[in-house]
Amino acid sequence: MAGTEHGDVVETLKRIESNEDVIGTVVVNAEGIPIRSTLDSSTTTRRYAEPLQQLSMMARSTVRDLDPQNDLSFLRIRTKDNEILVAMEDDFMLVTIQGQSK
Repeated sequence: MAGTEHGDVVETLKRIESNEDVIGTVVVNAEGIPIRSTLDSSTTTRRYAEPLQQLSMMARSTVRDLDPQNDLSFLRIRTKDNEILVAMEDDFMLVTIQGQSK
């Protein structure tokens, strides 16, 4: 990743993380390994990264089954307490966990 691109990514992550509703972010590489996290422990990071990677791959497969010319780019999961946003790219996945807006 070029220096300017890396700087842009870091600035984007800082902007996302500065939102008061954001509980944490996790960046997962193409192999499913968390490479950056603001969550409080590696256990918590893995607790989000592993199942969300699997769910995202299943959702991506479903989208491609419905339309082979299409691809999954974003997945939004709303729970009773939180909202989990998953942005998909070819070589990484960005997970953002945020509290529900009141």
